[in-house]
Amino acid sequence: MKDIDLGMMAGAGIIPPPFARADQIGLDEVLAKLERASEEWGENFEPPTILRRLVAQGRLGVKTGQGFFPYARPDAGWDEGPVKLETRDPVAIVWLDNPPANSIAPAVVEGLQKAWHAITGAGSVRAVVIASANPMLFCAGADIKAFTTMDAAAGKQLLDGMHALLRSMETSSIATIAAVNALAFGGGCELAMACDFRLAAESATFGQPEINLGIIPGFGGTQRLPRLVGEARALEMNLTGDPIAADDAYELGLANRVVSDHELLDTALNWARKLAGQAPLALEQIKRVSAAGDIESGIEAEKQGFASAFASEDAKEGIAAFLQKRTARFKGK
Repeated sequence: MKDIDLGMMAGAGIIPPPFARADQIGLDEVLAKLERASEEWGENFEPPTILRRLVAQGRLGVKTGQGFFPYARPDAGWDEGPVKLETRDPVAIVWLDNPPANSIAPAVVEGLQKAWHAITGAGSVRAVVIASANPMLFCAGADIKAFTTMDAAAGKQLLDGMHALLRSMETSSIATIAAVNALAFGGGCELAMACDFRLAAESATFGQPEINLGIIPGFGGTQRLPRLVGEARALEMNLTGDPIAADDAYELGLANRVVSDHELLDTALNWARKLAGQAPLALEQIKRVSAAGDIESGIEAEKQGFASAFASEDAKEGIAAFLQKRTARFKGK
């Protein structure tokens, strides 16, 4: 479905594409129209099984928050901005909604911090799903253009703030699940790795492509990735910048499960409900002990390495080449 919609948008310029359009109309209405067409014009208009199944499950599209794709239904006061919060006690969904690529810009970091503060302050939320409001990607990484406009102090503040948020997620009594629906690169992959679990759609891809810009992962990619997939494969991913598919991520341990695209959010919510019913104190202690060790010193080393690489001439060349859509010419300076 996602591939068809992407093809229709990119190849035929159909916007919204057919499955997204059906979600907007309402899948129950689409089903009724196809049934009438089938009766009048024959079996070529017979509704597909998946459409009947979605309607039977009450997944009718935008109006119910789930159809062929999931849709945010944010709480009051959270319907604006690049991060939206939807509470379904004892579960919350944090929606990334920063078009076109859900890049982690300063406003997104601020939005994530605000959402996490609201979640931890509420006291009733026991599990959180981080999802994308864009059905075509999870998060394409950090907002490189925004980084180029920051001075050293602003860059450090952003880096420290994001790391503090991710460590708070790792050590809290609240379970976190990343529902990776498609591309998760750079900061998007790092955000997912800081969650307790990563559920991947079949179309998902993971990658740390920072080296192609002459920089290094800055939100924990050099620290969490080796802990998940092993040092050798983490080094391979970080040094080549090559992405891996969902099935490979599962085999390596980066993804906990791979599910059909249209089942991703429901699966994540089922996991969240189960985790929300676990003993909070025991869950928190398991997380704290599991996140202990040398990760703090490793993250500090990563911060310093990122600052050093980001200030290099190679980084300036790599970022300029990325923004200008050309091949970078690195000189080792």
